[in-house]
Amino acid sequence: MRTNAARHLVACAAGAALLALSGCGKSGAGSAAAGGGAETAVPGGERRFSLRGEVLSADLKRKVLVVRHGEVAGYMPAMTMEFPVSAGDAAAARAGERIRADLVVGRDGNARLEGIWPDDQASVDSVDAGARMLQEDTFEKGASAYREVGDAAPHFVLYDQDGRVVDSARFHGQQVMLNFIYSRCPLANMCPASTMKMVASQKLARESGVANIEFVSITLDPSYDTPGVLKQYAADRGIDTGNFSFLTGPGAAIRDLLTQFGVIAEFKDGILNHTLATLLIDEKGRVSWRADGSDWEPKQFVERMHR
Repeated sequence: MRTNAARHLVACAAGAALLALSGCGKSGAGSAAAGGGAETAVPGGERRFSLRGEVLSADLKRKVLVVRHGEVAGYMPAMTMEFPVSAGDAAAARAGERIRADLVVGRDGNARLEGIWPDDQASVDSVDAGARMLQEDTFEKGASAYREVGDAAPHFVLYDQDGRVVDSARFHGQQVMLNFIYSRCPLANMCPASTMKMVASQKLARESGVANIEFVSITLDPSYDTPGVLKQYAADRGIDTGNFSFLTGPGAAIRDLLTQFGVIAEFKDGILNHTLATLLIDEKGRVSWRADGSDWEPKQFVERMHR
C-alpha cells in the first residue's frame, strides 16, 4: 500500500532562521545560485553578496582559498584575493575549479565565503539536466511516483561531498544502501542515529565480505548542505567515504527524490518536519528492501546484501 508518506512524522528543529530556504527551488541549489552580485542583508549587521570565480589554491591548515573572482556588484571590482572558508570547504576545493559562493562581509569589514557550489558549465548542465528529467518522471508518474519494493529506483544526478557530479547510473551492478539526513538535525534519535547506523552497516558489510556495496546519504536541506558542509559532516564523524557518498543538489531534484522514495521533508516556521527511510537497492537498480523510521538494525540490511 502506498501509505509511506504518513509514517513516522517527526519535527526536527532546523536551528536559526533558515535564511537560505528561499533558494530551495533554485537551479543548482544554494543561496549563491542566482549570481549577479546582489547584496542581501543578514542578521548581525553582516552583508551578503553573490560571488563567482576560480579557485587558484586551497590552504587546508589556514582554511583559506585564493580565488580569482569577477566583479562583486556594489562591493568590489574583479580581483584575486584570499578568503577564509570552513574546514569542509577548504578540503573540498580544487585548484582550477570554478565556484559560486556567498561573500559574507562582517560589521568589521572582514569577508569570508560561505555556500560554495561548483560552477563549471559541464557540471551545472549535467546536474540541471538530471533535475529536469527527474521532475518529468515524477510528474508523469503522478500518484504512482512512490517506488515500492521491487520497483526500479529513480535516476538522479547530484553533487557529492567533494563537489563531484554523481550520476546514479554509476551504481548499476552494485548494491546501494541509501537514506536521507541533514547536517543540522539536532535530535539524537533522528539523523545522527541514522548516520551512525549507516556507518555500522558499512563496517559490518566490510567485515562480512560484501564487496559490491555503496552507501549514499542524500540531504533533506540542500539550501544549507553544500558539498563543503557535507564534507565536514563526514569528517567530524570519521566516516570512510571510500564507498560512502553524501549528496546534495538542486532543491527541486531533492523534492522529487523524496516524493519517489516516500519521504516527507517540509520546513514550516523554522522547523523541518521529516520522516526517515533507509533503502537497499539491488544490482539491477530495483528497491529490494526498506525500513521506515529508526527502528532497524544494521545486520538486517547486511543480511539482505548477501541474498
